[in-house]
Order: sequence, then C-alpha cells, then structure tokens
Amino acid sequence: MLHRFRFRAMGSPCTLHLHGETRTQADRLARDCVAEVRRLEAKYSRYEAGSIVTAINRSAGKPAGIAVDEETAGLLDYAATCFAESGGLFDVTSGILRLVWDLKSGRVPAREEIEALMPRIGWQRLHWQRPRIVLPVPGMELDFGGYVKEYAADRVAELCRQRGTWHGLVDLGGDLAVVGPHPDGSPWRVGIRDPVRRDAAMLCVDVFGGGVATSGDYERCMEIDGVRYGHVLDPRRGWPVDGLASVSVLASHCLIAGTASTVAMLKGRTEAPVWLEELGLPHVRVERDGTRVERLTPARSCAARAA
Repeated sequence: MLHRFRFRAMGSPCTLHLHGETRTQADRLARDCVAEVRRLEAKYSRYEAGSIVTAINRSAGKPAGIAVDEETAGLLDYAATCFAESGGLFDVTSGILRLVWDLKSGRVPAREEIEALMPRIGWQRLHWQRPRIVLPVPGMELDFGGYVKEYAADRVAELCRQRGTWHGLVDLGGDLAVVGPHPDGSPWRVGIRDPVRRDAAMLCVDVFGGGVATSGDYERCMEIDGVRYGHVLDPRRGWPVDGLASVSVLASHCLIAGTASTVAMLKGRTEAPVWLEELGLPHVRVERDGTRVERLTPARSCAARAA
C-alpha cells in the first residue's frame, strides 16, 4: 500500500511516498525520515544560531579556524570538488551576495555594492584541510543552501533502504530521490515543471532509481524595465546569469543531479550544452525564449499538473 506524508522543511513543501505493509510501519519510518531532514536543516542552516555553518562563519578572520565533524568534512570535500570541476562557478562562499541582491526589493544593486562584497567571495581564498577550515577574510561566509537539500533527499532514501523499505520516492521541495520503483517494478512518473507555464509539467520521465533535480530562475526572480534578474548568481561577477530558464538533470544521486543542474544554469546558454553533454547525464534545458532541448530517455508529453 502506498502512504504519503506531507511536511515542510528547508523552506519547502515536502512529501514522502512510501510503500509499506501497514500504516503503523509507514508512520514510524516517516517520523524517522522527517527527523533526519530536521537534523540536517538544524545543522546546516545559516539561520540557526547553533548550526555548524553559523559556527564556521563566526570563525571568519580567526587564524585557527574551526574543526568540523566527519559529515561536514564530506560536504566540504564535495564543495571543493564541485568548485574545481565547474571552473569556480559552484562556490559555497557566494551566498553572501544575498546582502545586495534582494529580489523582493525591485531594485538592482549598484555595482559598487557588489564590488564591496567580492573580496569575501571565493573558495580559493579559504583554507580547507581535514578536519579544519579557515576563513581568512573577516565577514566571509559559507552557505550550504545550494546543495544540502539534495544531500538530505539522498540521506532519507538511504535511511528507507536501511529500514527495509525498497519502494518509495522522497520529494524535498522538488528535489527527488528514488528509494526504488513501485512494488510491481513500474517506475515513478516524474513531472518536470514548465518554466513558462509554471503550474504545469512540460513532460514526464519514468524514473526507477537515483535522483532528479531542477535549477531555474522562474520562481525567485524580479523584472525591472523588461529585464529579468534571477537568483542564480555568478560568483565571479556577483551578477545574475542569463540565457537559461531552467535545467533538469537525472543522476545516480539527487546531490549529483542538483549540483549538475546548478552548474549548467551558471554556465549559461552557450557553455551549458557542452558541460551537460560531457557529463553524459539525462537532462532537459529550457532557454528564456522557451526553446527546449531534451536528452531524456524515455520521456513523454505530460498534461498533468507538476507535482
């Protein structure tokens, strides 16, 4: 029997779709899954006073830095790898740009405001050697928000498997991790949201395992004088990227799918196709003018509303 559990975490609506023999068993597993998401949110949110991210950021400017636990070290290693492989585009120090890019303000920041923050941005500026991280520049910050939700989805999927549940889907605000196909072996039908018609799915893909993630500029953005400014910011310039409306990627893990889609958005219209083809991951990208390029198999048109 399929059981669904809805909750809110990490600033997003979330749903667990779990096949279980009894409601009691499913309830028990769901409670543990939600607790794991809550744990990661509390640990890695920059808004939580007691989080490890807050502790790291408070250490900025101190020569000794701060030692971190094994889980955090793994996430920092991943950030270092993504920074290197993306040519500096995936940069967890760039979240500080939010101080000047307030998309609810209807105001484009002055170039001087952006330039004032640039000395505090750049993974290459910090020193990372397990288990110690040093942010040498006062006011420098890390922000795990660009990939901790995808990591959490993978963690919850693995927790389900460890508890003996092999059929389910984890949906954390549209970042998906598949526990396993339906009990009869059929795939999950996943709708990929249309960045133009935002309440609809532009196509569906059948997913048996792994993860699915989408990055786009259509939900968090502002338009001024006919120009759209999205929330995906180039850490090298401090300015929103241009050219793509959304990128969806399928991968072995939600974390990989999420970072691949984010880097593709950052690379923009010209470089993203090359990047995605080199990765060899199934994907679909949509340009600002609505042009869609699919590298998804199998894929079908879908008239249903996006999940």
